This record gives sequence, structure tokens and C-alpha cells, in this order.
Amino acid sequence: MPNDWSNDFPITRRRLFTYTSALAGMSAIPTLLGCATTPRAAPLRDPFTLGVASGDPSADGMVLWTRLATEPLAQDGLGGMPNIAIPVAWEIASDEQMRSIVARGDAVASPDDAHAVHVEVANLLPNRPYWYRFRALGAESGIGRTRTAPAATDKIDRLRLAFASCSNWELGYFGAYQHMAAEDPDLVMFLGDYIYEYSYKPDEREAKGVVRAHDRQAKLTELAHYRSRYAQYRTDPDLQALHATAPCLMTWDDHEVENDYGGPYSEWKNTSEATLLQRRAMAYKAYWENMPLRKPKRPVGPDARIYDRLRWGDLAQFTVLDGRQYRTHQQACPIPTDRKRGGHMVTDACTERLDDKRSMLGFEQEKWLFDGFKRDRARWNLFAQDLLVAEVVSPLKDGTLGNWTDAWDGWPATRARMLRAMNQAKLKNAVFFGGDIHSFWATDLKTDNHKANLAATATEFVGTSATHTSTPPYDYADIAPHNQHIKFYDRSKRGYASVEITKQSVETRFQALDNARDSKTGVSTLAKFHVENGRAGAIKA
Repeated sequence: MPNDWSNDFPITRRRLFTYTSALAGMSAIPTLLGCATTPRAAPLRDPFTLGVASGDPSADGMVLWTRLATEPLAQDGLGGMPNIAIPVAWEIASDEQMRSIVARGDAVASPDDAHAVHVEVANLLPNRPYWYRFRALGAESGIGRTRTAPAATDKIDRLRLAFASCSNWELGYFGAYQHMAAEDPDLVMFLGDYIYEYSYKPDEREAKGVVRAHDRQAKLTELAHYRSRYAQYRTDPDLQALHATAPCLMTWDDHEVENDYGGPYSEWKNTSEATLLQRRAMAYKAYWENMPLRKPKRPVGPDARIYDRLRWGDLAQFTVLDGRQYRTHQQACPIPTDRKRGGHMVTDACTERLDDKRSMLGFEQEKWLFDGFKRDRARWNLFAQDLLVAEVVSPLKDGTLGNWTDAWDGWPATRARMLRAMNQAKLKNAVFFGGDIHSFWATDLKTDNHKANLAATATEFVGTSATHTSTPPYDYADIAPHNQHIKFYDRSKRGYASVEITKQSVETRFQALDNARDSKTGVSTLAKFHVENGRAGAIKA
């Protein structure tokens, strides 16, 4: 197929009048989509300031994404674009120079979606790289690289992936993303807190260590606010480079909406469920607009099904979970004197936490998850989700022992049901990846942590925050005597995790940044673990 963009979107007289009239206020762009009868000229403003991305790969395709924005930080959240639909051409090639075009097409960037474009490409060959780009308003995007997943029957020897979470713009540069891209992974996983919905006040910034401020100081409460926050993050060159390197899988945590929210419940006791759901609808819409997600994941009001599965040949089965949207109850035993009802420590006196009628995943997602355990499986069963799964028993100031209520520890019945279902299905080689807690963890997941000789059902690796500096309030020395299943814990570093999967093992490296506040930070391996085929449990290398 010839590499020729000249005939994309033939412009009728009426369409030309509509576009040029609306674009006059943007500093008139000399050409529209390079019409054959008009000489091309460089656009006066670049509409591709937010880069390109790809995600949700399958054996025959993936989603290609971009969002047009000539003024990314425009306060109305529309990126400086006119209130009209803009035609966008796309093409995908089998070579980096974009000479061998294998598919091309037309899309429309609608103001209803903040001029985001989600192209679902199909009919490609499995298990190979592709390159892609977009063109709109006389401008051409940068070239992104993506890849298809292997077919379910393909024999795959190796998969390299990297995952990150908790990237607060204000508290550091995205050096984690820079080094992840440099590792050239096959797949990238974003495991929550891709943005942060709050900002530090000017008089707090020095004490908090803010290195670059959010454009909007107030908390996000409207659709325009969330849209502009995503736009600000997407202007970061390291984030753009990572998205242009490999396709991604993604799930959310709480800060894409509000700290410690769950289901319809706000962390603030005086916020009604109706108010939280209204905010959730706006936040979910902005999330979908700014991520390379397929159309079935598009939200309808405050609801969006993002949990999913991905097969990677005979080597790996990915299961992506949603740990926030479907919570059946708020965090257990809220403190009566506190205005908040989010995560906090409780002792076993809080029997509400142990109630088996509570579900962190929601019972529909639980059923979907457990049914998946019974299906034909690949060598490794990998779970991408947003939280620390393992139980953590922590000494409190008064000498009693407690658990945190916002992660899986706040919903032990959900965890118990899941591990029991894994054992009943004889699921092997289950490995969980997570984030949220701003620290590195390696744990063995057991049905009973009090039985030292009991074999682990699954293994868990949690990555630290990419930039966020708040950390759990306990040291390893404090929790180790009460948690023999925890094999590693470090809260001192920011960074990410790299994973190499082969038929024999899953090897995870905890990659620690020298200084997240330095845009040119170095990186080193803090610890390395592997899981052997057929034997659950983290083994330190």
C-alpha cells in the first residue's frame, strides 16, 4: 500500500467552510489534511502535543490513541480545540520507517470526547511489532511503536514487561518512565494513580518537596478539571516516550477519582453517594478519553467495566482487576471523631472487617474471576491490579496488632474466597502485580499465614511509587515477626518493577531511582526475585 496521505478525508465545500471558520481563532492552519490540490505547509500550532499511545493488544490488533490539543492546559479541558469534530487519518506499518503500510483509515476527534481518538485496529499478524502515526489539521504526529499479542496456541519463550504506579506530577519527574522505556519492554502496565486529583497549596510546597506544580491548585471536581489534569501529565516527555515504546495494560486506583473512594463511597463522611457518583462519572470519562482503551470500556455514567483478560500465547494469561469501583461497603469501622472514613488501622475488635458479605471486587467481578480459574490456562497466570494483596499485621502504638482497611486487608473475605477458588481449580503459577502503597513488596500468598509449613497458593510483587513520597508508617523490623509470608519490604525508594517471564520462571527486579526529583536520575536494582515454574513463592536471587 503506498505511503500517501494526500487523499485522506476529501474536503467538500461545506466541510471546508465549517472547518476553516472554526479554526480561524486558532491562527488559521494553512492546509487541511494535505488535500491534493493544495500545497502542504507546516501548521502554526501542533495538535499532537499529548503524544500517541497504544493499548489493549490482542492477537490481531490493538487500540491506537491520540488526543488533539493545541493548548493542553486550557482551563475548559478542551485543549484549545474548536467545538467541532476534526477528521484524523491514521496508518500502521510493519517497519519503523513507515514504508510498508499494512492498514490505514479515518477517524473523527469529537469535542464530546475532548478530541480523543481511539482506533481499534484488527486483522494484523500475531506476535510482531508495528509502527503507527496520525495526521490532522496539516500536522503529523510522532511515530509510536506497538505490537500484537501472540495467538493462544503460539509457543512463546519469553515476555518482558515493566509496571509502575503512583506518579504524582508535583513530587518528582517521571524518571521511572524514562528508564522503563529504555528497557524496551514488550508490554507496560500502569497499575493505578496515573494522575493525582489534589494539589499542594503554595504555602505547603516547600515542606512537601514539590518540584513542579499542578496547573490547577484546587481539587478536581468537574470534567474539565480531570481533562486538563490528564493533559498536563501527558505533556511530560518521558511519559510520552514510554507510551510510544510499547502497548499498555492499565487499571485505576483511587486518585483517578478521589483519595480512598470505593464504590459509591467518598472518603469524606459529609459527601453523599450521589455526589461521589457524579464525580466518578466525570473522572471515568476523562480516564477513558486519555487512555488507549477499547470501546466496551467506555463509561456509561459512573460505570465502566475495565476488568479484562489478555492471552499471551502459551506463556501467560493476564487478568486485569478493578479494585475500586465495585466495593460493596465503605472501609470498615470508621473512626467516629474523624471527618473522613477512608483507610485507617483497626484491630480484630473491628469484626465488620471480617464480614463475608463484604466484597472488595464486587460479587459479579468475583464470579468472573473465579470462573476464569477453571478455563484452559497458559504456563503463567498473571494478575494486574492496584493494591497490596497480602495480609500485613502491624504493631500499633498501644502494643496491639492491626490491619489497614483500604487495601485487600480491609476485605479479607474477598482474599480468602479468591485463594480458596484458586486451590479448588488447581490453578498453578499465579503471580500478582500491584501498586498503591508507595513501597516495594515481595510476598507469598497463603490461605493461612499462621501455618508456617503451608505451601503458598500464589506469589505477589508490588512496585513502589514512581514519584509519590508518602510511605507506610512501619519498618520491616516491626512487621517481620508477625508476617513470615512477607519476603521483602522497602519504603525508602521511588521507582518501578521490571519482569522477565520464561517457561522456567518469572523474574522480578525492583528498580530504584537515585532521585525522583532529578529529571536525569540514575537507576539501580534494589532487589531481584524469581518464582519457579510449578512452585509458588518468592525466591530472592
